[in-house]
Amino acid sequence: MTGQTMITPIATELPRSKAPLEWAVSANGILFTAQIPIDASGQVVTGGIEAQARQTMENLKHTLECAGGGMSSLAQALIYVTDRDHLGVVNHVYAEYVKAPYPNRAAIIVSGFAREEMLVEIVAYAAA
Repeated sequence: MTGQTMITPIATELPRSKAPLEWAVSANGILFTAQIPIDASGQVVTGGIEAQARQTMENLKHTLECAGGGMSSLAQALIYVTDRDHLGVVNHVYAEYVKAPYPNRAAIIVSGFAREEMLVEIVAYAAA
């Protein structure tokens, strides 16, 4: 290798995690982020899958804006849910935030997350 890739954290104002992570970083013109359904106090929102999907999408939108882009810079989203029946609701909420040309996307059913009250998480990649 001739050069070292610089990884730049994105200041999002989301609550600091106790885990060793940044909510978003950019490297080589790509934004990397993972978003969960937490509110400004760092608590997982209550109210079921719709409330959690909406909070997760709001956090994603906020993060992309903090990076100097917006939802139109989103290139790929990996949506993780704990229940296959939640996908319809997540798709409905997701469709409120994205416009054509749509980002590439995948949906994955998982057995759970690090915070057991979470029902959804989104890993996303965007142009930085």
